[in-house]
Amino acid sequence: MQNLLIFQSLWSMERRSAKYPELSLEENIEKIASAGFQGISTHWYDRKVVSRVAGLLKQHGLQAEGQCFPKTVDDLKPVLEVAAEYNVHHICLQPDVRLRRLEDCIPLLEGWQQLAEEAGVDVWIETHRDRMTTDLFFTLDLLDRLPDLRLLGDISHFLVGREFAWPVSDENHALIHRILDSSWAFHGRVASREQVQIEISFPHHRPWVDLFLGWWEYGFKSWRKRAAKDATLAFTCELGPKPYAITGRDGEDTTDRWEESLLMRQEILDLWAKVSADKSS
Repeated sequence: MQNLLIFQSLWSMERRSAKYPELSLEENIEKIASAGFQGISTHWYDRKVVSRVAGLLKQHGLQAEGQCFPKTVDDLKPVLEVAAEYNVHHICLQPDVRLRRLEDCIPLLEGWQQLAEEAGVDVWIETHRDRMTTDLFFTLDLLDRLPDLRLLGDISHFLVGREFAWPVSDENHALIHRILDSSWAFHGRVASREQVQIEISFPHHRPWVDLFLGWWEYGFKSWRKRAAKDATLAFTCELGPKPYAITGRDGEDTTDRWEESLLMRQEILDLWAKVSADKSS
């Protein structure tokens, strides 16, 4: 049976506050596990760091999304070596290059795909600003050239990058749907056309929350049609600290991002239940 796993980003656990001290790694993972998350998202290329994280995850029965930021094909090799030693659900690859020609991108993407296949590790390309996938149209052109390219969809970046007008047009919905049809995992934050991360608990932001829930519903249904019958879909709550988080005059977050992560988790659980009950999905 297909199943949903909801992860919490360790980056999101950073407080960056003058009032509240940072929690230790052990405290953060304990907090994440106690709240019912099934895993975390964190960097997965420094063997010493990963060893410590993996030991804590094993204690709590948690899985991991491993993040990496390669600039070359060979940069992925040590990541895959660490992944083989300390298992991950998948690798989230942010291609840390800013190329202007599709022809320069294809060898990198094909090289990463080949290494991933040889290692037997799922490696998915994240849609993210200031990366190869920074632009929606450019990323769609990449998909035209590489239809089997597997993405990790963080669509907040495309909404801000293209500054979609409200209400979002059918044309722009269709463009996002193309990204979602190639996405094999998701990062969760809600953007507006001007901010990459807005407070999901503010009532006046509900239209944007509903927009993203609609996109994620489409993505979940698309994934269920493409994925194996026993596959697991990972959704990472990724409400980042400042400067992603909006802050007040005092430099503190305007909301409790941990509480909003729990709110997002519940929204996604409800959405998955809805999609799973829909026999057409």
